[in-house]
Amino acid sequence: MLHSTVNSPTSRRRFIQSCAVVGAAFAAPAILSADKSGNTPVVVGVPGHQYEVEHDWGQLPESITYGNTHGVCEDKNGRIYVKHTVGKNSVKGDAVVVFDGKGKFVESWGDEFRGGAHGLHINRESGDEFLYFCDPNRHLVVKTDLKHKEIFRLGVPMESGVYNNEGEYHPTNIATAPNGDFYVADGYGKSWIHQYTSKAKYIRSFGGPGKERGQTSCSHGLMVDTRGKEPILAVADRNNRRIQNFTLDGRHINFVTAELRAPCHFHSMGDVLLIPDLESRVTLFDKENKLIAHLGDGTHYNGIRDKAREAFTPGKFVAPHGACFDHEGNIFVVEWVEVGRVTKLKKLV
Repeated sequence: MLHSTVNSPTSRRRFIQSCAVVGAAFAAPAILSADKSGNTPVVVGVPGHQYEVEHDWGQLPESITYGNTHGVCEDKNGRIYVKHTVGKNSVKGDAVVVFDGKGKFVESWGDEFRGGAHGLHINRESGDEFLYFCDPNRHLVVKTDLKHKEIFRLGVPMESGVYNNEGEYHPTNIATAPNGDFYVADGYGKSWIHQYTSKAKYIRSFGGPGKERGQTSCSHGLMVDTRGKEPILAVADRNNRRIQNFTLDGRHINFVTAELRAPCHFHSMGDVLLIPDLESRVTLFDKENKLIAHLGDGTHYNGIRDKAREAFTPGKFVAPHGACFDHEGNIFVVEWVEVGRVTKLKKLV
């Protein structure tokens, strides 16, 4: 355990209301095009990274209505998984919905995550794929196969020595390393990061609340970044408005602060890093973590995340919470809005 400072959790709502607006800067002129009739698709991005916007992607069955959409990933067969908190008027409580690549509904499950659906991560292990779920409401991490069979579940890591009870632990996201280790970010709890073996045996904890090197404030998302010579752990240090990079054994490397507002999580494809930013945009960085483009910049939250869909501006994001590339280079974005929203950014040649 590398640090032991403790503070109280900071809610997303309080964070959003208290953050100052940060101006956007662009590596190249951004493109946002559509006619006022809405008949022409909206295109966002810069040359070489342009995307056609399709909001409300996926044919959700009538028995399910979205709550806040929090996590998204793709399996090797091109199916898209969305994790959401489930709408108040939903007939079914399934918090995980699956679509094929064209948006046709395939299946749903996960009633136990209703209200607590948050982090969603997929990992290929010895040829098979597994899903990792975070439930901050029930203080749990759960691993399943794609047929919903549970592999393990983990509660509060009391062996870390930083918790007095399970109520202090609110895990938000998970990342997996090439050697099978996985990392759990306690983003809504005490801002610690916990490392486990592939067999879910506790290794160490690092991070902890603060602003100094090695400390985080809402370690909301994380990813093992393999774009460089050696894999490192990138942490979305959201309340500190930065990315913090660590070695895989928890030692601070550096910060990335430019062009970030409130980074939530990550995904990568090739040398491109994808960052859903809670303050109304999706950001692309190159291999050196320099800006490629901000996509769908809604300026800053706009105070509409609890409004009806009609209040959302086409081509603009409200509160991106999770995002992933699919195998074709398209981007799927899920947002922290009360009615839920899944947006597909179709990669243009």
